[in-house]
Amino acid sequence: MKLSAFLIISLSILSFLSASELEEDSDQLTLDQATASRFAQLALNCVQKEYPNKTGHVMNDASEVLTPSEMHPAFYGCFDWHSSVHGHWMLVRVLKLFPNLPKNAEIRKSLNENLSAENILKEVEYYNQEGRKSFERTYGWAWLLKLAEELNGWNDSGGEIWRKNLSPLTNRIIKNYTDFLPKQTYPVRTGVHPNTAFGISFALDYAKKTNNISFQDLLVKSSKTFYSNDINGPAQWEPGGEDFLSPALIEADLMRRVLDQDDFVKWIHDFLPGFFDKEYPNLTNPAIVSDRDDPKGVHLDGLNLSRAWCMLGISNALPEDDPLREILLTAANVHSKDALSNVSSGNYEGEHWLASFAVYMLSCQME
Repeated sequence: MKLSAFLIISLSILSFLSASELEEDSDQLTLDQATASRFAQLALNCVQKEYPNKTGHVMNDASEVLTPSEMHPAFYGCFDWHSSVHGHWMLVRVLKLFPNLPKNAEIRKSLNENLSAENILKEVEYYNQEGRKSFERTYGWAWLLKLAEELNGWNDSGGEIWRKNLSPLTNRIIKNYTDFLPKQTYPVRTGVHPNTAFGISFALDYAKKTNNISFQDLLVKSSKTFYSNDINGPAQWEPGGEDFLSPALIEADLMRRVLDQDDFVKWIHDFLPGFFDKEYPNLTNPAIVSDRDDPKGVHLDGLNLSRAWCMLGISNALPEDDPLREILLTAANVHSKDALSNVSSGNYEGEHWLASFAVYMLSCQME
């Protein structure tokens, strides 16, 4: 992203976070160590906290009435499997960004305990059982590959151990995608976990990072099959009352990964033409969260964070002179200001997962 883009969003964020919490240099907006430490603590509070817990467990018989940690010794914390996975991703991410983070020893201890080879093999065993075909499809799958991507190529002794330990589950998740996508006739366009565009986006990031060409080809082919002919997306219908993803923006965030710039410019102008006539105040203004004690209502804080990262990614894929850039950057600015102030709300309904979204939004532009 160009300097002007970072200045737009950074000025707004600095207006509500203290100067010590975020820092900006001439090239990039980045988390500082204090903010990373604060967000990391939210994950540390839950990656080994078993209850409360919402499982997606299909019991085949009475022998499968099990505790979360018995089923998922690696990812039993943070209320549900997928939140635990992206909590682990966030911990790895801040370790990489801040090698001298005061909480590093505590983070490494949790990662060593949870991401042991034995625990990961039990996670694979779970996926290999009957009735697991749709478990965490595709949201949890996507975050698992984001974790694997983060560990890949990291010159760190602990990171290399965790990558190797995770690799059997990584390979199992890749197989899940390669088995599923050729059979998926229609994309899932919801604003929650099964959204196909989100599931492909993070998988595609992993495939590119690891140079997995055959997997990348499948993901690109699926994306084009599902979305390349979309026009006039129904953005006026958003947001849904429990969305944490924008169906329109997450699709566009995928297609900017898939298409070259010229094709993407044409595609997004056809897909979301109303941006230019200010027809989408429902997208450019943050969603309103009325009850952060409600586990579905607080999804809308996550929506504001994911909208911001989508808008930043999309704007970065557009030419400098495309008028949509300023529209998106202004909207990302507003969403960031709203959402980041609500990550640490004191409510476990949001705190067990929102920090991961915040770290991703703030750090995904850094590489």
